[in-house]
Amino acid sequence: MRFRLILLLVILLSVASPGRSERIKDIVDIQGVRSNPLTGIGLVVGLADTGDKTLASQQILTNIFRSSGLVLSPSDFTGGNVAVVMVTADLGPFAREGSLIDVDVSSIGDAESLQGGMLLPTPLRGLDGQVYAEAHGAVFIGGWSAVGKQASITKNHPTVGRIPGGAVVEKEEIATFVENIGEERFITFNLRNNDFSTAERIGKTINETHADSAAVVDAGTIRVKIPAEVDESGIAGFIDEITMPDVKVDVPAIVVINERTGTIVVGENVGISEVAVSQGGLVVKIKETEIVSQPTAAFSEGATTEKVPETLIGVEEKQGYLVPVPKVVTVSDLAKALNAIGATPGDLIAIFNALRKAGALQAKLEIM
Repeated sequence: MRFRLILLLVILLSVASPGRSERIKDIVDIQGVRSNPLTGIGLVVGLADTGDKTLASQQILTNIFRSSGLVLSPSDFTGGNVAVVMVTADLGPFAREGSLIDVDVSSIGDAESLQGGMLLPTPLRGLDGQVYAEAHGAVFIGGWSAVGKQASITKNHPTVGRIPGGAVVEKEEIATFVENIGEERFITFNLRNNDFSTAERIGKTINETHADSAAVVDAGTIRVKIPAEVDESGIAGFIDEITMPDVKVDVPAIVVINERTGTIVVGENVGISEVAVSQGGLVVKIKETEIVSQPTAAFSEGATTEKVPETLIGVEEKQGYLVPVPKVVTVSDLAKALNAIGATPGDLIAIFNALRKAGALQAKLEIM
């Protein structure tokens, strides 16, 4: 069977100039503005015999009935209509009491599907063990499954579902993003892709409107001082003002290769020094056949006709040619140069590795 690789060549070209401009708010995160994970163990009921057959689900259901005043034992339930699930959610940085947040529901037992199920009220706790939200509601799954006596069919993943707006926030955890140092107030921006050039451009852009406000700490951090005339109610407007301008984002020269999937991503500034590339390989073909052995020779009395397997192997060697590749400075030229030699995705992975060894690849090569 022939192994196929997938080539993904991302060309980041700009018509006006190398690199493109982006809004500051689209390339940075504000330090302190983050969500908090919430988790809980719940029970989904109402399943059409596609739930758990384990003792855990029966025990949880027994505990629920006991809290309602009904004393039952796990053996009183046959199972199949309930499922033990892990309920997860993200508590947003500005979620208030009474806000609704989405929850994900995942089976942790041997349930076959959560289709049509209803999540019973489930407390969601943070990493500190405190309850921050309560989840319940109908579970929606992005697929389905159908089972017959001799066959079954499944679309997507029926044991994982989602409840939009399925949790009510009971306790707030408001993000703190303003840092007080002495009598000064500061906001810290964290670049999503660390780069000294981009960080320096952000600092200069902010200082153009608010002199001496921004200071570049390192390749991924810009600290901004809030002017004294900006009161607490004006901080949101100040952040909006300094994050709206565009800055040119510097794209590093990098080639990322995933050898497991054959994916190759090439950055904009990748170049190759002038080299010559030879491309070639072997094609091995194997064919399994059966021949009929019919004994007709002398002294073959009592022999029977049999099928005898036979293997045919053919080897074809493709001639490799030394193809000169001129020095290139853009991804577009690089793609044309590699396509000119008829390289397949598998060949390209080997070529990039060889170019790095030869010192001709003017970029960082990362293997995933």
